[in-house]
Amino acid sequence: MRTPQVSGLSMEPHIDSGEVVVINTMAYKFGRPARGDIIAFHHDQPTAAIFIKRIIGLPGDRIAIDKGRVIVNGTPLDEPYVRYPDGRSFAGVTVPPGTLYVLGDNRADSDDSRFWGFVPQGEVLGKALLGIWPLGHLGSL
Repeated sequence: MRTPQVSGLSMEPHIDSGEVVVINTMAYKFGRPARGDIIAFHHDQPTAAIFIKRIIGLPGDRIAIDKGRVIVNGTPLDEPYVRYPDGRSFAGVTVPPGTLYVLGDNRADSDDSRFWGFVPQGEVLGKALLGIWPLGHLGSL
């Protein structure tokens, strides 16, 4: 287990900037990532950092965003966790083998796959489990 400090605002209100989060680094050694999982991964653009985002697309999925509505394989995705939506549209893409399509829950202020593409599965550190600091945010994600 790792406890990296989160950078960026893109997962608010579920994870705040500066919050310390427990990451299960063994989660994908024995299992596969699933749509909806919140993951931590290395990302080098624009600077090297550990990002935390939600998996929206798995290898082979077709992802499109129409006026903020995410469509996976032709079906609109129910996303009750998105509190700050983004009404923009993005062209459809197919998630290549060995990669994931990720979005932040704060869509209005998220640096994610809409802008820099797919996350190689080899860059995934693990599954985010719970926030542990500050104490007021203690709990599962």
